[in-house]
Formats: sequence, C-alpha cells, structure tokens
Amino acid sequence: MPLNDAYTFASFRRTMTVLAGTASLAISLAAMPLPAVADDYDATVKDIQKTMGTVPAFINQFPRAGLPGAWAELKAIELSDKTALPPKTKALISLAVAAQIPCSYCIWADTESAKQAGASPEEIQEAVAMAALTRHWSTIFNGMQVDFETFKKDLGGEKSAAK
Repeated sequence: MPLNDAYTFASFRRTMTVLAGTASLAISLAAMPLPAVADDYDATVKDIQKTMGTVPAFINQFPRAGLPGAWAELKAIELSDKTALPPKTKALISLAVAAQIPCSYCIWADTESAKQAGASPEEIQEAVAMAALTRHWSTIFNGMQVDFETFKKDLGGEKSAAK
C-alpha cells in the first residue's frame, strides 16, 4: 500500500498508534500481580453479608477477581460516614447521575438510600431536576460549540481567578 496520500498516511498512523497502545497495555497488564482471589473473595462475601445482612444475588454474577476491590471502593466511599459528604448528599448525587445514565436499578436503590438518609420527596425531585438541567445546558453548550474561554469570562471566571 503506497503511503503517498494524506488520508492513507493518517489511517496508517492511527493504526500503528492503536497497535502500539495495545501492546503497551498488554505489557503493563501482564506485569500486574494477580490477587489472591479465593481468600479475598470469600472474605469479601462474608463482609458483604455482615454489612448488608444479606448477599444480593447479583454478587454471584460479578467477576470473582473484581469483587474485593469493587466492594472496598463502595464501602469506603458510598457506605462510609467518614467522608466529606453526608450520606443524604451522596445518595442524591448518585440518584441524579443514575437518572441521566439511565439505570433503573440505580434509580430505585438510590431513591431508597436517599429516603433512608432523610431526603424529602422535594429534595429527591430537585436532585433529579438539577441533573436534567445540567444535561440540558451541557447539550446546548457542546452542540452549539460555545467558546469555553468566552463562557468562563462571561460568567465571571476571570474575576474568581484573580482573587
């Protein structure tokens, strides 16, 4: 294949870049140590049982190698009361994001979590409405290709940066 036209050369360059990136990723992944899956997995399942009072059926569908890390992350951020955000705020944020994805499983679970954390129906409604507003205006700004620097200047970005 001759590399004499710009399109062919660009296509070739993209292909080589992807192949180089794939090779680099494969080498990196091969060098990673494998977790002690059986022990970590069993301990994780016991901790889920202890924390939640049950082990949801979907846990059995999650990859064994990934469960210990996924549970640790969930427990450290979402379930912990030793984070910067209180549980109600975390549940409302999660619900707003879930509504935009959309994920019916998450919407149900996050609505229940928000209620358990003391969120009123009005707070739940407002969180979802804020997600919708953010998505709406993001669509407008991106679709109309609004200049980002002008946008920041128009909304006082230069004033706040000067402080």
